[in-house]
Amino acid sequence: MAKPLRILHCFRSPVGGIFRHVRDLAEEQSKAGHEVGILCDSLTGGEHEDRLFDDIAPFLALGVTRLPIRRQISLSDATTLWRGYKKIKSLRPDVLHGHGAKGGLLARVLGSILRVNRYRVARLYTAHGGSLHFSRSSPQGMLVHSLERILEFLTDGLIFICDFERRTYERKVGKPRTRSVMIYNGISERDFRNIPTRSDSVHFVYIGMMRDLKGPDLFMDAFAKTERRIGRPLSALMIGDGPDRDRYRAMMIEQGLGHRIGMLPAMRVHEAFSMSQNVVVPSRAEAMPYIVLEALAAGKTVIASRVGGIPEALGENSAALAEPDDADDLARVMAEAITEPDWGSRNMPNTQAIRSAFSASVMARDTLHLYHNILGLDGEH
Repeated sequence: MAKPLRILHCFRSPVGGIFRHVRDLAEEQSKAGHEVGILCDSLTGGEHEDRLFDDIAPFLALGVTRLPIRRQISLSDATTLWRGYKKIKSLRPDVLHGHGAKGGLLARVLGSILRVNRYRVARLYTAHGGSLHFSRSSPQGMLVHSLERILEFLTDGLIFICDFERRTYERKVGKPRTRSVMIYNGISERDFRNIPTRSDSVHFVYIGMMRDLKGPDLFMDAFAKTERRIGRPLSALMIGDGPDRDRYRAMMIEQGLGHRIGMLPAMRVHEAFSMSQNVVVPSRAEAMPYIVLEALAAGKTVIASRVGGIPEALGENSAALAEPDDADDLARVMAEAITEPDWGSRNMPNTQAIRSAFSASVMARDTLHLYHNILGLDGEH
């Protein structure tokens, strides 16, 4: 057994799927005997995220470093880079693993500065969608995709979390000029347990960030259209936090849906799953969203937009997939799900297939193998 690696995961916002991904990696890597830490934003997150940090704290030998990391590129990035460099240098990591566009920038730039100073460190990047969501033809898209291409020269390994992400990177940025692998997002064995619905459950639930990319407005629109399709009032919940929460609440009231759609703050996902059998994922863009994998493992019926890697989990020809950014088609699937007998059991993938393809232990094992490969330690793990 080689000496333990010192691994630092860098990302911006400690919310949503990236945070879930890093928590799972950190736990598995720590259990494998490595020393793990997190560097992330101090401007986002709330009480729910604080509880998640408490959960993962026992696995973080290198602790948690929080700095102000803004979503957009700004002058404050220079200060963040300098503070980040001083902290990272003091932690002496063997691996800097960046997640998302800003995390990838920090890990690769600061790792390269350490390399200039003759410090041996592996620089890795997992996009998680991020910059790949931008259109190739937009000015911002051209800028971020060009930056991604340049940053390849500072990258020892690229990890794609689904085949869709790999293909999108090749189409928008180019064929990788550095080492790259595809490693699916994975969930832990404890996620595989059926979660029954409460006696006061609703017909549909949306669980996620309250931002346009995730489609809460599409959920509300499709919900109203579903009611009209089947000719009776329904019930729903929207669970999550985010910058546009108040705007969605106002939109809901304006559309006369305030008595039939409730809103709750972010909570532990198993609590959210108890609210409904039907989990709707109306995203306009995704990579491989954890909410889909978690819902399937919990025995829930998933209704989702055909975006990102979702078809890789539900099946390319799944009846549960709706056309992207299309409330009418989403309403069609939602109506089928609650009116056709056994619709969910007929259209959801086999639990064992999800367990074998999307395992946190396999994800962590393959990621560690890449670290060792980059550091030239293949025979020592």
